[in-house]
Amino acid sequence: MGCGSCSTGSCAPAGCKSNGSCLTGGCNKLDVYDWLAHMDMPSNYKPFHVVEVKFKGSRKEFYLNHENLYIEAGELVAVETAMGGYDIGHVSLTGELVRMQLKKRRVNMEDVTKKIYRKATSTDIDKWQQAKGMEFETMHKARVLAKNLGLAMKLSDVDYQGDKTKATFYYTAEGRVDFRELIKRMAETFRIRIEMRQVGMRQEASRLGGIGSCCRELCCSTWLTDFKTVSTSAARYQNLSLNTLKLAGQCGKLKCCLNYELDTYMDALKDIPDHADRLETEKGIAKLQKTDIFKKLMWFSYANAEEWIPLQIDRVKYVQQLNKKGIKPPDLKEEVLEVNKTPIAKAPDYENVVGQDSLTRLDDKTPRKRANQKRNKKPKNASTAPAVAIHHPVQTIVKSPEPKQAEVASTDDIPSGNRNNNRRKNRSNKNRPKPTV
Repeated sequence: MGCGSCSTGSCAPAGCKSNGSCLTGGCNKLDVYDWLAHMDMPSNYKPFHVVEVKFKGSRKEFYLNHENLYIEAGELVAVETAMGGYDIGHVSLTGELVRMQLKKRRVNMEDVTKKIYRKATSTDIDKWQQAKGMEFETMHKARVLAKNLGLAMKLSDVDYQGDKTKATFYYTAEGRVDFRELIKRMAETFRIRIEMRQVGMRQEASRLGGIGSCCRELCCSTWLTDFKTVSTSAARYQNLSLNTLKLAGQCGKLKCCLNYELDTYMDALKDIPDHADRLETEKGIAKLQKTDIFKKLMWFSYANAEEWIPLQIDRVKYVQQLNKKGIKPPDLKEEVLEVNKTPIAKAPDYENVVGQDSLTRLDDKTPRKRANQKRNKKPKNASTAPAVAIHHPVQTIVKSPEPKQAEVASTDDIPSGNRNNNRRKNRSNKNRPKPTV
């Protein structure tokens, strides 16, 4: 389900029609499913007094519910801020799952000091929506001020506080930026408190969102919370091309998805022998050409030979041990594997009704069309003679089969010499010109 606040579309979600700012539409970033919501708790159970609140982007913080308000996930609440005033956010998680989130993020209970003031009233919501409507214009004006000052920075996003008294500007830069003059001008222009916060390229991509090379939304903007370091060695282990254009994501850094299958490749590489680039035999030195880590096969070839010899890993290790002892096997072809066996065709587990499983179904249309054209093509001198010629043999076969058999039988009694003479006469009669009347 897409909404106006994400990159999936422009349709509004169900519920309050807040364009993705509530949890009822299912389009929020980093949503959490409360799998304990429908479970009955003991009668003497006291709800956990810490609540997780979500703000714009992926920012989540923990707050104390000191007044024991009945709060459900998705509700708007007014919470305390560090610099004074209040902010508006959505409740993302309540109950015992918050206790588990504290352990996961390694947050101590003593560090949670901010409180929840109240449930957001209609006045709070109106002011909060007005603040959100000013963010785009504010960011545009701030970019113009930064450009006029010649600062080497990029303003990526603006986050207004719920009471419209403070704005947080997120920017990216390669080094340190002296933005003291910029803050003065922005404070004079917007008449609010300004906070500048530098983020990395990946944090910027997670806040802005977008579509990756896999044609899906970015992982950092949907479910990925922690950013692990990605190195080029991950691509080397997976035998990927070291092309920066293919390995880099929208953030300009290496793709986070390079680490998804890295553990599987590392487990498969444990069985592959080291320093197996060459094997010594009596025929010559065989060099390694290709390795299939999942099938446990290694291909070798001799010098000036086009044939590749597949060997199992156990055989390669055995030959290595012989080479260490100074023994050379006669030839690697003695242990060659039959890799190119024709695989057994598996019958589909479904019934092909319309023939959609054929990959060449579209290629057969062209010859059929040509055949139909030849069939429907008429001769230049169209007349009724071809129709008579077509139907005439059928009539003769059906009506008078006996005389034809007699004719065939009578021709057997004619000598071969007379037969040839009759054929020559018939040919000469055909070539004679017809008399004109």
